[in-house]
Amino acid sequence: MDVSRTTARPGNPPVEAGGFDDALEPFRLHTPADYLDLAKASNDGAVLHGLVPCTHSFVWRALAANPHTPPAALLELAAARHSSWNDNRLLLLLAEHPGADRAVLRAVLDAAAAKLAEGERPYAAVLALAGRTELDVSEVRRLGTLPGASARLRSGLRRRLADRR
Repeated sequence: MDVSRTTARPGNPPVEAGGFDDALEPFRLHTPADYLDLAKASNDGAVLHGLVPCTHSFVWRALAANPHTPPAALLELAAARHSSWNDNRLLLLLAEHPGADRAVLRAVLDAAAAKLAEGERPYAAVLALAGRTELDVSEVRRLGTLPGASARLRSGLRRRLADRR
């Protein structure tokens, strides 16, 4: 999608200043695929942050995979919830994101801890967090002590944390 040649869609409902449509004003977004294409192709942090309120989980995942997505947008995505599979995939992408700072990684860590406590399995995100040096070893290690942590997760966590030293 060539985002440089699009225009605003006529008939957009008015949105308060600083809202969802402000950053997206110059783009023609008719279908969910348009949002997805923009999330994948854009390198403008304001545009990418403007896509966060979109309710499509595949757009969230595309934002989390885009290396140009700013940390503020990533932080908001860490709180996004859709379904077990989508949430776990999103947490993994956020944990692996090259622009994720300590605040984002802490939010992902907290979300993964909540998911483990609920009986879900965000194991890939937990293991990705173990490789991030922005987090203290003790912060990540505690995920292995939660009720939802399997023996395989605990051993993988020990290995990943040992590799960091």
